[in-house]
Amino acid sequence: MPMPARARRTARLPACLCALAVLALAAPAAAAPAPAAAHRPVVFVHGYNADPGVWGSLRQDLTSAGYDESELFSWGYDTSRSVNEDLAGQLAAYVAQVRARTGADRVDLVAHSFGSLVTRWYVKYGGGAPAVAHWASLAGPNHGTLTAWACAAWSQACRDMTPGSYVADRLAAGDETPGPVAYATWWSNCDEVINPDASVALTGAANHAAGCLAHNDLLSDDGVSRGVQAFLRTA
Repeated sequence: MPMPARARRTARLPACLCALAVLALAAPAAAAPAPAAAHRPVVFVHGYNADPGVWGSLRQDLTSAGYDESELFSWGYDTSRSVNEDLAGQLAAYVAQVRARTGADRVDLVAHSFGSLVTRWYVKYGGGAPAVAHWASLAGPNHGTLTAWACAAWSQACRDMTPGSYVADRLAAGDETPGPVAYATWWSNCDEVINPDASVALTGAANHAAGCLAHNDLLSDDGVSRGVQAFLRTA
């Protein structure tokens, strides 16, 4: 007996649904959005008689530019200690912790003032060159500063910052920008702490004039911040 047309349509419905299910399974899934590119960790190293809080403005600028807080690290340390005998080794241990925590093979270093000497010694003499991609110095006394004599009588860190000190001379010896590291400095012609102004620039680094800024104002200046961000984006 022939099947009624309605019955034939009803009988074909499960087969159609099965076919649609097979096609749905065979169709490629919509591509998930690509995760945001991770940034190399940034380790901030403050200057003499300061603390990690000085980096608030630049950290905020970097997070606004896409960095995650988990990629930014502000190291705190006793600024009265010796660059070569104490602090460079402590920084090396901190950088090793950052690399282990993030899985990064290298970090970027951003230093202010006295922190520039600590980071340079770590890179040049403390085995840090393979672990550092970018080194940025804001108002660093890279060849010493005459104002450091004011506290040299009681502070080893100040003695390290004086022109002609063991630390300043050793860092200036040979290649001032060694290893596979990109170097950049920012200096001000109105810096009341770095004297002479020319102390900041290094041979082999990208040296930037920041304009007429006080020593600590380089930490929060928009132009300096943009320059540091652009530098960190370079290969």
